[in-house]
Amino acid sequence: MESSRADLSRPSRPLRRRTLMYTALASVAVLGGTAAGTVYVKAQAHSGTSAVSSITPSASSSASSPSSPSGLAAASAAANGETSVEPVAKPTVDHDDVLADAMKSVSVEDSAVVSAAVLDPDSGESASYGDGAYDTASIVKVDILATLLLQAQDADRHLTAREKSYATSMIENSDNASASALWRIIGKADGLDAANARLGLTDTEGGDDMLWGLTQTTAADQLTLLQQVFGDDSELSEASRTYLQGLMGQIAVDQHWGVSAAADGSGWALKNGWLPRSRTGLWDINSIGRVTVAGHDYLVAVLSKGNSTQAKGISLAEAAARAAVSVFAGDGASASATVSP
Repeated sequence: MESSRADLSRPSRPLRRRTLMYTALASVAVLGGTAAGTVYVKAQAHSGTSAVSSITPSASSSASSPSSPSGLAAASAAANGETSVEPVAKPTVDHDDVLADAMKSVSVEDSAVVSAAVLDPDSGESASYGDGAYDTASIVKVDILATLLLQAQDADRHLTAREKSYATSMIENSDNASASALWRIIGKADGLDAANARLGLTDTEGGDDMLWGLTQTTAADQLTLLQQVFGDDSELSEASRTYLQGLMGQIAVDQHWGVSAAADGSGWALKNGWLPRSRTGLWDINSIGRVTVAGHDYLVAVLSKGNSTQAKGISLAEAAARAAVSVFAGDGASASATVSP
């Protein structure tokens, strides 16, 4: 486009000649656009400048006809100074890979093995690391109480005063005698396995006879159990869930470790398990529960075995919990913790 200054400096020409020239150019433009395809107008609105037009041939003359729906839409967009952009697919995130990267900063003894799983209840997205079965040690006490509550629901009864006393000691203080008493009441492994089939635990098997601490489970199954305890879509009634959550939120002070390390304050509810294996002298250290970071809840399960000491196992569990929560909480949780010497 020529400037106004150039127009002023150029000698005037007869009006008829100018009119004929404009008419001829318009005809060429229309014929050329019809032969080549669609005429696309790309308008760019800039402060203090005029819109700039360009003509681009289309691969399909039928789809680009000015009278077709697509042609009208393009013309409308051009008139409004808009450009159409193809929607960009949101990239998918492999949360398992993110957790695997976070776990690289967690020190694990050569003799130890660890598995972790985390769920963001709001989005329903989860991540897991490691596999295989682990001894439950005392985290099975949550499963024992969930089984008792489910059985009581089926019988349309409340827990007895004695059962409540056992439940409180078993969860809050991790009392083994109370766990053994309730293990008998639920029918030992048979009762636990039957309840777990309803709760959705597919890879958990109750320990032989009175060996409830040797129940075998996976981190994924423990995450499923936590969903039954803390989620709304559960086989457990609201009253049963509230009762179990309350006990897990009042753990004895000397057991304030494990997944609670990933919380940003006192917002947590958990159950820990620790067991020295007599055959190897190595420790099983496990922790499951709900933690709160920046007002957001996460369900976390960490299982480990082969720890040389209880202290190192606890450090590993806490570091793994932080790594797991960091998958969704980002800077709200740190995965940089390592096992202390």
